[in-house]
Amino acid sequence: MNLVLFEDSIADQLHPINTGRPTYAVSIASFRLIDWVRQLGGRPVGWLRPYLDAIQAADFPDVDNQLDARRDWSLLINARIVPSPSAFRVLQQISKRQAPCVMQADDETLVALLPTTALQALAPPTNWQPTSPGVFTEAAFRKIVATVDPPAQRLEVQLQAYRHPHELVQYQQRIIHESLQHRLDHGQYQQLQDGLFIGHNVQLPRDFVVNAKQGPVLVDDHATLGPYTYFAGPVYIGPNSKVIEHASIKDAVCLGHTTKVGGEVEASIVEPYTNKQHHGFLGHSYVGSWVNLGAGTCNSDLKNTYGEVKMEYAYGKVNTGSQFVGCIVGDYAKSAINTSIFTGKMIGTCSMVYGFVTTNVPSFVNYARHFGQVTEMAPSVMVATQARMFARRQVTQRECDIRLIQDMHERTRRERLLSEEPLSL
Repeated sequence: MNLVLFEDSIADQLHPINTGRPTYAVSIASFRLIDWVRQLGGRPVGWLRPYLDAIQAADFPDVDNQLDARRDWSLLINARIVPSPSAFRVLQQISKRQAPCVMQADDETLVALLPTTALQALAPPTNWQPTSPGVFTEAAFRKIVATVDPPAQRLEVQLQAYRHPHELVQYQQRIIHESLQHRLDHGQYQQLQDGLFIGHNVQLPRDFVVNAKQGPVLVDDHATLGPYTYFAGPVYIGPNSKVIEHASIKDAVCLGHTTKVGGEVEASIVEPYTNKQHHGFLGHSYVGSWVNLGAGTCNSDLKNTYGEVKMEYAYGKVNTGSQFVGCIVGDYAKSAINTSIFTGKMIGTCSMVYGFVTTNVPSFVNYARHFGQVTEMAPSVMVATQARMFARRQVTQRECDIRLIQDMHERTRRERLLSEEPLSL
């Protein structure tokens, strides 16, 4: 069976969380959708925004971009589906069917099981354009479904898909317990005390505190915890991560592999290779990969009015329905010391911020609005920065990594042109 992870047109409005990665590789509650799809036992296929093809080939070598026509059935899976153990069980049940079926919510296809022959007209590279938002259009898919014989059965909606970046943190808080329980049930962890579980070769200090009243604390392989640290579950510390001394990690936090984190972190997602080593508060936020938050950087996750937070996206304002919403930080972003990020703000990919962040920050800019300056940054600067960052982590800079920086700069050009801030070159 082909397991087709597809990006639809909505995937493009998730910027900046998926600007530098396939949508199926975004983390929620310590898992990515690709992690679950691999367990279905079929052949993964990724239909992505075209500029990510090289990254998919390099970072996900087991994921193809073409259908295998020899396989009778193809399971289409929306890349925005929330990756959880319960979602995996639903996908597993659908994959075992032997008749066409489709699950749709709000006129969006979440999952469909169809004969592979019916999907040939939909498969890329048909009608691909370099700046196209996605390779999957709902209108084209519905035409294909209408031709299937026997007709595709409509399934009850049992899956959830996120539409806005801030929803990742909200979903993490809802599913983190079942995700961590799955790790405990299927992984190799040693329980050191009530609620504390560690993997292999974990370095623990003599003095630290674990509060597991609200959920467990999982520390994965080769992670290091500094002295005088505090953990209040549910919390997941990824492999090869380092928690700095005196840190406070609490209330639905998931740290990706090879991260370095200090200060106070609450209800947040931190993707791999990101540094937040110093004191400062990070709350109810999503932080991408290869980000560095300078000493004293803090974000607000609560308005002074205690009202619900409204996010400003390129496609309009969205009421989050929550009092607690922090910031969304794209890959490769950097903050200077003592940076203050206001409630519900977004920092674009490859941007550097200073002082007070009171508005959304476009990608590839030096943002010092408090000091009266916002300037555009050349992609060559970020390519050189990427090389230095990679070298510090013993990661080889590949041609596809360099090309990704250049492609992200081009794709976010309109974002800078529409910015409220006048940019100087």
